[in-house]
Amino acid sequence: MKIDGNAVRPGNVIEHKGGLWRAVKIAHTQPGKGGAYLQVELKNLVDGTKLNERFRSSEKVERVTLEQKDYQFLYVEGNMYNFMDQTTYEQIAISDEDIGEDSVFLQDGMTVVIELHGEKPLGVRLPEKVTLEVTETEPVVKGQTASSSYKPAILENGLRVGVPPFVSAGDRIVVSTAEREYVSRAD
Repeated sequence: MKIDGNAVRPGNVIEHKGGLWRAVKIAHTQPGKGGAYLQVELKNLVDGTKLNERFRSSEKVERVTLEQKDYQFLYVEGNMYNFMDQTTYEQIAISDEDIGEDSVFLQDGMTVVIELHGEKPLGVRLPEKVTLEVTETEPVVKGQTASSSYKPAILENGLRVGVPPFVSAGDRIVVSTAEREYVSRAD
């Protein structure tokens, strides 16, 4: 589907220069002279290279629609993460390079959305929030609870986040996968 160059949004996948690219960041720019354009940071879905490109509203780009299916995370074998299609029970393996830093949030049995182009998996979309256990944090200092300061904590997956003073080791907390930040205490 062809769209105007200035209609590209973060997360969109486009076909550009013979490859598939995901828009990572966009910035509308209106210089003093000349027409406005959209500055887009693109990431290649095959090899991970990045590219900065300018698109004017008069240009057309090919937006690619990816198939999105629910998969269940099963296990890690070497540097490959194995998932199972929840309707057909077929399994696919995705390399840790394709998943990236989000792999720290994967938990046994977790349902994720995998984006496919044809039969090739291109990306994994995690749930917005996950519940993790705090394994290590500093004890509360008397009087510190009055301020809204956060203290460092290490979670069961090795991730470091700032948590409120009332959170202690052994507590379960909800963490945003996009922001990698504390959201709330788990019920």
